[in-house]
Amino acid sequence: MESVVAEGSDDLEYKALLESTKAIPWKIDWASGTFSYIGPQIEALLGWTPDSWVTVQDWADRMHPDDREWAVNFCVAQSQNGIDHEADYRALTSEGDYIWIRDVVHVVRDANGAVESLVGFMFDISERKRTEQRLLDLQRELEELSFKDGLTGIANRRRFDAVLEREWTAARGTGRPLSLVMIDIDYFKQYNDHYGHLQGDYCLKMVARALGTVLMRPHDFLARFGGEEFVLVLPETDIAAAQEMAQRCHEAIRNEWIPHERSMTGKVLTVSIGLGTMAPAPEDDLLAFVEKVDRRLYQAKQKGRNVTVG
Repeated sequence: MESVVAEGSDDLEYKALLESTKAIPWKIDWASGTFSYIGPQIEALLGWTPDSWVTVQDWADRMHPDDREWAVNFCVAQSQNGIDHEADYRALTSEGDYIWIRDVVHVVRDANGAVESLVGFMFDISERKRTEQRLLDLQRELEELSFKDGLTGIANRRRFDAVLEREWTAARGTGRPLSLVMIDIDYFKQYNDHYGHLQGDYCLKMVARALGTVLMRPHDFLARFGGEEFVLVLPETDIAAAQEMAQRCHEAIRNEWIPHERSMTGKVLTVSIGLGTMAPAPEDDLLAFVEKVDRRLYQAKQKGRNVTVG
């Protein structure tokens, strides 16, 4: 393969300097689309020998399929327009693995301004990409924690607000019904006073776990609303299906058989439920809908608890 520099003593020193760096120098003749030079470092990095880099097709073929189309199109378009550019992509090794590469490209023009060649450097940025991925994973983990109730492990009020807003907007667009089910543990203050706060925390965990078993579809959503209150968001659910879900909640709590000596509804833990269903129109208000369901929960408690209103 022809050298990118002439073989004078100064040029030989320059070539030796290029080939001593970790970056991989290369040159492509624009008219023929062939490599006139690529540094020997390429073999140590990717396993392909320098003489196996003949045309730009070799470069394209040794690229991850998910990166190939955009990277090739981008680099060709920028080169045709005479614009220096950079591209990050995954390059295939001779052993079938992939390494992240950053290609830094300079467009060389002739005396008439036409593109004559491309020269550049390939850099191994795999470690940088791994670091970026670790940071993204950490960011997602922190985001998940910010949406999770620290005690029960289910979604918290902040996450509930976001999900309800999203589902309300979706229901408004489709005209499909959206149901909201609010659940309150009966006589929970008396439970805490009698059994202690540590047992009260354990009780909340048991209730959250029991309510989680009633979710039937991927988009059904459970959150801790606050204190001893929980809430279900049920997209595309009519009033009959919401009432059936509320009944399942009562049964799930009853099946846990959590003792509650100070309850006025019996000797085991029970819940009161308020629910509402709406196919929201553009003029409907989400906060008003939540307040209506909350009033129904209050009515359930006024009716003696351990019932559903809605």
